[in-house]
Amino acid sequence: MGKKKNGLYIDQLIRIQCVLQDIASLVATPLPVARESHLKRVAVPSGYVEELETWIDEYTAQLPPLTNFILPGGGKTSASLHIARTVCRRAERCVVPLVRNGEVESEPMKYLNRLSDFLFTAARYAAKLDNQEETIYIKPKLSS
Repeated sequence: MGKKKNGLYIDQLIRIQCVLQDIASLVATPLPVARESHLKRVAVPSGYVEELETWIDEYTAQLPPLTNFILPGGGKTSASLHIARTVCRRAERCVVPLVRNGEVESEPMKYLNRLSDFLFTAARYAAKLDNQEETIYIKPKLSS
């Protein structure tokens, strides 16, 4: 999914990286010790989550409906986005206890949750742009 095929997609990923930089700063500076000026500068407004949801809807409208689980893959770009999704899920699991302990606001956790869904959808879209078929998950049977 290079810039030639969809410049908006690349712009979205760059924007996401900037938001992730702010989230990293919030996680690195727990609420009890953070200065107000720091919190204002790196706040994650709820509009960021809504933005992700809009992007998810836009890409989903261009994809066939999912009727089965799919396996990660679908070309290099798609596979890279699936890996990014896995890393995002791991980051989300690390942020959950920080939110529960009052060290981080809940909005960064919500953003990471929706981001993983965006990355999944973007991976599917990348596979489509690269003319790659999605691989359907089939439960393996025990070999005898």
